[in-house]
Amino acid sequence: MLMLVDGYNITKSDPATRDLSLEEQREALVGRLRVRGRDLLGSGRIVVVFDAQGGAGDSFAREGGVEVRYSRAGTADDSIVQLAKGERGKIVLVSSDRTLAERTRVHARGGCEVRPREVLFAEARPKKRAAPRRYPAASTGIPKGGNSITEELKKIWLEDEE
Repeated sequence: MLMLVDGYNITKSDPATRDLSLEEQREALVGRLRVRGRDLLGSGRIVVVFDAQGGAGDSFAREGGVEVRYSRAGTADDSIVQLAKGERGKIVLVSSDRTLAERTRVHARGGCEVRPREVLFAEARPKKRAAPRRYPAASTGIPKGGNSITEELKKIWLEDEE
């Protein structure tokens, strides 16, 4: 699954980053996604797109499993829509920009789920994961009351150890 993140849509609204310089905003968001991206969004390829005025075309880099793109020829929104067009599977768009959400839904061949920008704010809580299941004793061949039998055997075998 492809996770498309509208970079400045998040950083300019996040209380933790909105007063930082643009460079610090980018570093904070990318760092957060490197560390907590899977917990906040689920598993998949994470691509963050930022506006970068001027230049010949888009550029990108990979930082700790997060792909960072800078849209130079057009807007970040245009780059996100282009990425959506090229993806065959489902897309998750993280943005509160309604126009971008609609454009992305129209072009996403495998469907598009839109999540609000707040899911990536600094204070965002990770998705709850189901608690791991323990093997019931019966599934391992231990009969009912097996633990009490074990305790009795420990008393018999280990009473000389003390």
